[in-house]
Amino acid sequence: MATHTITLTVNGARERLDVPSNMTLLRMLREKLALTGTKNGCEAGECGACTVLLDGQPVNSCMMLAVEADGREVLTVEGLSQGDQLSPLQEAFVEHNAVQCGFCTPGMLMSAHALLARNQRPTDDEIKEALVGNLCRCTGYVRIIDAVSTASAETAEEQGG
Repeated sequence: MATHTITLTVNGARERLDVPSNMTLLRMLREKLALTGTKNGCEAGECGACTVLLDGQPVNSCMMLAVEADGREVLTVEGLSQGDQLSPLQEAFVEHNAVQCGFCTPGMLMSAHALLARNQRPTDDEIKEALVGNLCRCTGYVRIIDAVSTASAETAEEQGG
C-alpha cells in the first residue's frame, strides 16, 4: 500500500504525517493522533458521529480520505475547549442534559459549532436543519436543540449581538 506524507492543521497544531492511501480522515485522527473524541459510527456517512470541521465546514470524516485533508485545517471536538474550560456550547449541552449515552455528542457539537459560527442567532428550524445529518438514539433531540439555542443566545450576548 502506498503511503503519502501530508501536512495539516488539527485543532490549531501543525501535523506532518505519513498515511496509507486508503486511510480515512476518521482513522487518521483516532489512530495517528489519538483524537478519539471523533466517533466511528456507521462508516457510511449516515449517522454523523464522525463529524469534524474541515476548513470550517462539517464533514463526515469516515467518508473522506486523510490525503484529501492535506494542506487544510481540521477542528475536532477536542479543539472546542480551552484546556479544562469547556466552550459555551459544551457547557450548554451539560446544562440541558443533552448528553445521554454520549456517542452522538461530538458530531452534534461540531455541526452546532459550525452553525453558530455562521449564524449567531439561529431559529429552532435552522438548528434542526444544521443537525439533520447527526442521528441520536437517546435524547429525542429536544434537549440538544435547547442547548444549541441557549449557547447561541450566550454567544450573541458575549459578542454584543
